[in-house]
Amino acid sequence: MNRIIKHVKKERILFIRFIASLTLTAALFSVVFSLNAIAADTEPFVPAPEVNINTSPEAVDAANPGAALAPETSALYDLIGVDASQPLEILLLITIISIAPSILLMMTCFTRIVIVMSFLRNAMQTQQTPPNQVVISLALFLTMFLMWPVFVQINQVAYQPYADGEITTWEAVERAGGPLKVFMLRQTSRSTMAFFLNLADATIYTSDTFGTDIQIEIDVNTTEEDLDAFYEQIGFEVAIPAFMISELSRAFQMGFMLFVPFLIIDIVVASTLMSMGMMMLPPAMISMPFKLMLFVLVDGWQMLVGSIAASFNL
Repeated sequence: MNRIIKHVKKERILFIRFIASLTLTAALFSVVFSLNAIAADTEPFVPAPEVNINTSPEAVDAANPGAALAPETSALYDLIGVDASQPLEILLLITIISIAPSILLMMTCFTRIVIVMSFLRNAMQTQQTPPNQVVISLALFLTMFLMWPVFVQINQVAYQPYADGEITTWEAVERAGGPLKVFMLRQTSRSTMAFFLNLADATIYTSDTFGTDIQIEIDVNTTEEDLDAFYEQIGFEVAIPAFMISELSRAFQMGFMLFVPFLIIDIVVASTLMSMGMMMLPPAMISMPFKLMLFVLVDGWQMLVGSIAASFNL
């Protein structure tokens, strides 16, 4: 009964927090709309300057300096085609920024690393040791370490030209997607890619005939070329889910291999306790010190990190 009461109280607290956050968000948006309405009402009227037909364009720009601040010249307008000066566009921008980290994490090697480490913790039966914060932090830094060559390439081909003003925002995004897509295709299995290509009803062609008048269709499972050779033909809508499913499959395979030695220790300890007649003693209490000792003796952390790094096709 006490457990039910505690659960009801917990649900009530969560509901109150949700209502409070929803009310605060609505209040913030109402304030933004009110400020924009007040600014629109109080904006002074500026008559358009009289321009002679013989006036040069430089003189027109000097007479109307506000034209240089038009929303079409903003980077956000070039990227997604919206003006960030309006509340609805601000909400859209905040939404994109909030989900961008999750999207980027799913497009890197973070997923495989964090799942393998979670399997290790469950195989050793150490409950919450190491804690979730440590596991996620370690996975993030290992992701940065393994993805560093890709980040360097993105910086060279996309960010530096964009910072120098040589390319537009959209061109920078397209260039940045190339190295990231190549990385994902190198980790994706052929069977998974063929499955998603069939779902999308998409077809890929040989590298030498793509874009020509005569295009030869190929089967991903039978071709000798690597998947990254077709990165121009495979879109992100196919590459991302195929990459994620491949990462999950490979992480579960590595998790199975992690469980085998610790499972043997559990079987040996359970058989020993049963032969001694100590059936009331939990085998996990006795086997966990042996698991820790085995993991320390074989330098388990370096072996685990080395195996994870070797599993990626960089």
